[in-house]
Amino acid sequence: MTLLAMLRGSLAHRLAGPLLVAASMLMIVLGKVDQAIFERVRVSVTDHTAPILGLLSQPLTIISDAARQARVLVDLYRDDMRLKQENQRLMHWQEAALALADQNRGLRDLLHLVPETARSFVSARVIATSGGAYLRNLLVDAGSENGVARGQAAVAGEGLVGRVYEVGTHAARVLLITDLNSRVPVIVERSRQRAILSGDNSPLPLLWYLDPAAPLLAGDRLVTSGEGGIFPPGLPVGVVAAVGSAAPRVQPYVRLSQIDYVRIVDYGLAQGLPKAVPPPAPRSARGAGGR
Repeated sequence: MTLLAMLRGSLAHRLAGPLLVAASMLMIVLGKVDQAIFERVRVSVTDHTAPILGLLSQPLTIISDAARQARVLVDLYRDDMRLKQENQRLMHWQEAALALADQNRGLRDLLHLVPETARSFVSARVIATSGGAYLRNLLVDAGSENGVARGQAAVAGEGLVGRVYEVGTHAARVLLITDLNSRVPVIVERSRQRAILSGDNSPLPLLWYLDPAAPLLAGDRLVTSGEGGIFPPGLPVGVVAAVGSAAPRVQPYVRLSQIDYVRIVDYGLAQGLPKAVPPPAPRSARGAGGR
C-alpha cells in the first residue's frame, strides 16, 4: 500500500505542471476564438456588482466629506483664535501708542513757551486736580527736591496756568488763574490798558479795574503786566471772551480742565511773597501737665 501511494503521488506531481500549462493555453485559445463571450460575462458581472459597490461607497463618501468639513472647521477656528489674539495685541499696542502720543504732544506743547528770563524751570506731570466749589488747583509730581518753591509760575505750551502756593518734598500744588483766590495783573496788548484778572471758580475769569475811557473788544489779547512782582511781564494769559458787562470774561489760552503737563518756572520773583506760616508745633504731654 505504501509503495502504491508513493507511485500515485509521484504521478500526480508529474502531471500537474503539464495540465496547468494546457489549461492556460486552452483559455488563451478560447479567448482569441470568442472574445465576445468573455466581454459579455465581464459586463454582466460589472452590472450586477455596480449597485452594491455604489451602496458601499456612499458611507465612505459621507465620512470623507464629514472629515474634510471637520478639518475646514478646525482650521477656521484656529484662524479665528489667532486673529482674535492678534487683534488684542494690536489693541494693546494702539492704546500704548495713543498714550505715548498724548504724552509727546503735552511735552511738545511745553516747548512752545520758552521762559527767556527764567532762572530755572522743571517740567512736571499733573497727578490730580481739584475742581470743588471753593478751590481750583493742580497737584504736580515735582517738589522742593526738584527746586520747586512757593510763588513760582506754572505755564503750559499756550500760556499761564497759575502759581505754586503749596510745596512738599515730592509734590506741589498750583493755584489756577480761575481760582477764587487768584489775582493776576494783566495788560491789554492792543490798548495797553491795565487790569486785574480775577478768578471766580468758573472756567472764564473776570477782568476788573479797566479804564472806562479805553475801549475793550472781544478777542483782545491779554498778557501779564509784571506789576506786583508775582509774574514777569509778557506771559500770555488769554483773550477777552465777552464784553458789555461790568466785568468782562476772559478765555484762558490753556485748557485748564485738560492739562497733563506744566512747567514750573523760577523767575526770581518769589522772594517778594509773604512767607507761609508754619503750623504750630505740638506741645509735649509733660509741658501740658506742668501748667
